[in-house]
Amino acid sequence: MKPATAAKKLGIYLPAAPQEFQDTDISRGDFNELQENPPEWLAELRRTGPHPRPVVAQKLGVSISGLTRGGITDPLTTAEITALLQSPPEWLVAERSTMARVRDEEKRAKEARRAKS
Repeated sequence: MKPATAAKKLGIYLPAAPQEFQDTDISRGDFNELQENPPEWLAELRRTGPHPRPVVAQKLGVSISGLTRGGITDPLTTAEITALLQSPPEWLVAERSTMARVRDEEKRAKEARRAKS
C-alpha cells in the first residue's frame, strides 16, 4: 500500500514519519508487523505527535469540521492537545457540546429503530 494509506491506517501524520517510510510502498506483511511490533519512531509519533486531524478531533472530542470551525487546520502535538483540554477556548467548549448532542441524538435514533423491530 502507499505510504499515505499506511500512515492513515496507523493514525500518524505522514510528513512526521521517517523519510524511508514516506518513500516506500508498504506490503501487507510489513504493515501487520508495524501494527504488532511498532518501531520506536512509530510509538513516539503515536505518543507525542504531531497527530493528523482525525486523531486530533478524536482526542479533543469534536468533529473534523469542528476543528476547522475552530481554526485548527494544522496537526497538533499531544502537548498542544493537552493544553487545549486544560484551558478550553470558547470554540472547543461549543464544539464538544455540539458533538455530545449529536451522539445523544444518534443513540436515541438507534434505540427508536430497535424498539420498532
